[in-house]
Amino acid sequence: MKLTAFVFLLQTTAISVVTAYPVTGSVVNCRTGPGTSYAVSRTYNEGADVTISCQTEGTSVNGNSIWDKTQHGCYVADYYIKTGTNGYVAKKCGGDSSVPGPVVNDYPYKSSCGGVDPWRYFKCQCTSFVAWRINERLGIKFHNQYKGINWGDANSWDNAAKATGVTVNSTPKPGCIAQTNAGKYGHVAWVTAVGSDTVTIEEYNYGGKEAYGKRTVSKGTFNYIHV
Repeated sequence: MKLTAFVFLLQTTAISVVTAYPVTGSVVNCRTGPGTSYAVSRTYNEGADVTISCQTEGTSVNGNSIWDKTQHGCYVADYYIKTGTNGYVAKKCGGDSSVPGPVVNDYPYKSSCGGVDPWRYFKCQCTSFVAWRINERLGIKFHNQYKGINWGDANSWDNAAKATGVTVNSTPKPGCIAQTNAGKYGHVAWVTAVGSDTVTIEEYNYGGKEAYGKRTVSKGTFNYIHV
């Protein structure tokens, strides 16, 4: 009985040990959120050991879209951490309010509107801006033919989402898509914050032609697409 208890104690102790993983890049940035557009909080040198509290999706780095939250509360691209796999080794981060990222006009085509973007939308339109946000902030390879269906103008995004199994509802959360069928072509925007009865969005081509904007409106203004 004593031996059994001792073995059980060893097993319990082993389970409670936190695994540390080495950094593989020469100097790796640890950011305030899971993406390359977030501010750098600190850096790790090659060989440094980090522990991972949770993992989440973010900007894809060399084909890996997982980001690891370290013991310092910042995020490192999993590509630079030697975990032994390209998959998850820790629980998924939950309730992470930093997912939307900084509320700034960092759209890459703001000074070169016109023509088609890499996601098959016209640059500086609401659809292009949101498609870019989804790719950059969520690490999802979204485009105008996402999941084999033409998403088209903003007023067809809700139907395209439903047809491909993407959730559409009246409950916004940071990092989802605000969508309305109002107007000739409809409109889509990026949800950056949610209040008790309001939603704050970032958008393009609404307040001015091909212009960036942000505003806070009633939640009932939009449908919400959760890619």
